[in-house]
Amino acid sequence: MRVDFKAAIAAEISKAVSAKNPDAAAQENWAGFLETPPNPEMGDIAFPCFRLAKIFKKSPAQIAQELLGSLENAPLPFLSKAVPAGGYLNFYLDRSAYVEQALKPIAEQKEKYGSSRAGAEKIITIDYSSPNIAKHFHVGHLGTTMIGHALVNILRFLGYTVIGINYLGDWGTQFGKLITAYQKWGDKNEIERTGIDALVELYIRFHQEAEKDKSLEEEARAWLVRMQNGEEEALALWRRFGEISMTEYQRVYQRLGITFESYRGESYYNDKLDSVVQELKEKNLLTESQGAMIVDLSEHQMPPCLILRSDGGSLYPTRDIAAALDRKNTYRFTKSLYVTGMDQCLHFAQWMKVIELMGYDWAKDMVHIPYGMVVFEGGKVSTRNGHVIKMEDLLNEAAAKTLDIIEKKNPGLERKESVAEQVGLGAVIFNQLFNSRMKDVLFSWERILNFEGETGPYVQYTHARACSVLEKARQASLAEADWEPIWDQIVWSVLTDEHSYETIKILERFPDAIAEAADKYEPFLISRYLIALSQAFNKLYHYNPILTASPEEKAGRLALVFCVKTVLAAGLALLGIAAPEKM
Repeated sequence: MRVDFKAAIAAEISKAVSAKNPDAAAQENWAGFLETPPNPEMGDIAFPCFRLAKIFKKSPAQIAQELLGSLENAPLPFLSKAVPAGGYLNFYLDRSAYVEQALKPIAEQKEKYGSSRAGAEKIITIDYSSPNIAKHFHVGHLGTTMIGHALVNILRFLGYTVIGINYLGDWGTQFGKLITAYQKWGDKNEIERTGIDALVELYIRFHQEAEKDKSLEEEARAWLVRMQNGEEEALALWRRFGEISMTEYQRVYQRLGITFESYRGESYYNDKLDSVVQELKEKNLLTESQGAMIVDLSEHQMPPCLILRSDGGSLYPTRDIAAALDRKNTYRFTKSLYVTGMDQCLHFAQWMKVIELMGYDWAKDMVHIPYGMVVFEGGKVSTRNGHVIKMEDLLNEAAAKTLDIIEKKNPGLERKESVAEQVGLGAVIFNQLFNSRMKDVLFSWERILNFEGETGPYVQYTHARACSVLEKARQASLAEADWEPIWDQIVWSVLTDEHSYETIKILERFPDAIAEAADKYEPFLISRYLIALSQAFNKLYHYNPILTASPEEKAGRLALVFCVKTVLAAGLALLGIAAPEKM
């Protein structure tokens, strides 16, 4: 079982404070105040005593000294000493004891290290990706798809039951336009041959022709009405367009390792909209405005939420409200998450406020998770499909460029096409998840495919390096199975040198990084963690001989390499990235 060193120290601080002021001790989150000193020479954990000045009515420096006396007999066997320094009390860990207690949980849990049952019996729905049928799955969906997938992995790792929902854009006026275009200019054989490309070309042509012939818009509206009325000819074409679209989408999802529990799109809620409107009327929330029906949100400093157009047609908020009600009834969610672009913040704030005004207390459990845009550096990524960069084209280019790098650096690599796929896709995903999701993502091939920068390939290469060390150890021992340490024979003191110790401190933080990423819905916290671990391990690899060390040092250092490899693979998996063993 993992020892939470900060929690143990915080509990003893709470006891010491409680002797002076029980109420103050109970109200504070003492673990949250603990810090990591800027310099390792100042200790491993620091407690700032400034907050206690009012309680003790003394200077922080005096408090640090008194607190030291209170903790002298505390049951903290992993500490070597505590030293007052100004207004801080700095704690130094007993390195041997710390190393053992930090690495043993990894030895026991392996790839499950960092997982928990925190989310047991809690259900989370997460709405993400959600491309529009009959349109390309393009790079504009990269953020929602990869952030959503990472959050699904992270939350499941923490024991939550997660329902991934792909809320497909599969209804609306665009289908009337597409059917009109198909009837006038479509070629069934061409559509079967080229799939969604042909549908997109038809949609573009409709708009070009409609500029010259306004009657086409009327025809499109007529086809939409026929769809709404359930006419089979219209619905058969609509279903076929959906099947063609899903063929492309599934190819991309399969490459990315993504599956969904639900593909309920907008069309699923067609017969559920009237009940939403009726409920809003019954609760006196609807107001007429210029012929349209709205929910007035001026008291909440927001524009009105449009529910029905002046012609009686439903709008996006109507469908989102219907979907939320349906998801609550179907899944009984604890939380319902929506991963969409930052430009939709107002839209989500509006209809979620309407849910609250309808009297549903679970409105507080719905969370919009916005993200920034993908910005291409200098327009270097080209496409043959006009202004839209298809996701599939992007992934193909990533794999091809990575294969070129492998051909130059390691042409004899086994299964190099497969490795190029893993590394190329990993580079794209890691780049998307490297910064806080609220920031725009700069896309540059030169940067994201750099094997020595803060990139996915760098982390994957570090994992492969660790695997290589373990493989050489296996070959040297003539073992047939994967090499793994004999944990009860490790001499932990051999891992107390500077580079080993810094690496182990990072390893021990992995569960905290996962928990924080889940709490803040920020996968980048894991990406940054993996970079820090990779950098520490590569420094250790450079300075500490492993296979040529003394038997005791070799065994201990190989155990550490095993732990690094295990955590790197687990962290990459949470982000949806493969961990190749050879590169």
